[in-house]
Amino acid sequence: MSAARPAPWTFAEPWGGRGWITDIDGPVHWIDFGGEGDGPPLVFVHGLGGSHLNWSLVGSALAQGRRAVALDLRGFGLTPGAPRSTAIRANVRLVDAFVKEVVGAPAVLVGNSMGGVISVLQTHNNPETVAGLVLVDPALPPTAVRPDLRVAAMFSTYLMPGLGELSMRLMQSRMSSRQQVLRMYDLVLADPRRADPRLTEALVALAEQRRTIPRKEESFLGATRSLLRFLARPERYRQIMAAIAAPVLLISGTEDRLVPIAAARRVAAANPTWDSLFLPGIGHTPQLETPAAVIDAVSTWLARTTTIAGK
Repeated sequence: MSAARPAPWTFAEPWGGRGWITDIDGPVHWIDFGGEGDGPPLVFVHGLGGSHLNWSLVGSALAQGRRAVALDLRGFGLTPGAPRSTAIRANVRLVDAFVKEVVGAPAVLVGNSMGGVISVLQTHNNPETVAGLVLVDPALPPTAVRPDLRVAAMFSTYLMPGLGELSMRLMQSRMSSRQQVLRMYDLVLADPRRADPRLTEALVALAEQRRTIPRKEESFLGATRSLLRFLARPERYRQIMAAIAAPVLLISGTEDRLVPIAAARRVAAANPTWDSLFLPGIGHTPQLETPAAVIDAVSTWLARTTTIAGK
């Protein structure tokens, strides 16, 4: 196990998360939610623009009979990115090293959005490191359903060299940290009124801290463009998902603006051995919008999946 040192930040402490930094080709920040037992550990993998805080409302509750940890991917949260690559494949390598060197045992990966893609690729590339897979509104191959116009315009801007960088710089200069968090809520929550007020304050504080991180816009755009290039090869992605042998739980909100529910239903139908749960009226991050439902769904699935149930 790689040596870890305590992190100087305490954003996740109100939810029982203790921060650490481990060197994995550069400093990597991660949170330990505690837990012990013989069940395979949980590793939470956040999405594009997210961080360890995305799992604060569910982490400690799911650390029952097993350890639970959440890492900040390269270029996100409190893990520096550029000049290191923040592309999908680079973050898959990071997750692989994290599971092997920090967790030290095959894990149940819990991935949201981009983190779902990374978790799928880790399972495909290194199946011996993954005991199970929970996909929470993962980024999925596109369908013929008309995309949300605001989302489509946003990602089209990010794809354009120069314009994407300008857009990111303008947002950073013109929006306060609180405005950035509220903008994120508008995208990922079906009803922003469901946001936890304490977590909102932690997210604002983290966004303020991230203003000190150099080249963060470059890191974000590198990950975004890499993700979109991967999704542009839908048949390959579908083949990778179909080949997964580990048990899988798919959770999707029916009001997800970024990944239409039609895409999730199509993937569920194409993979009938997976367990699937569709949450009515919920958006792209159920773990933030309806944490109790996510805790119940994942806990129930872990308990009845004999290969990963703890004692």
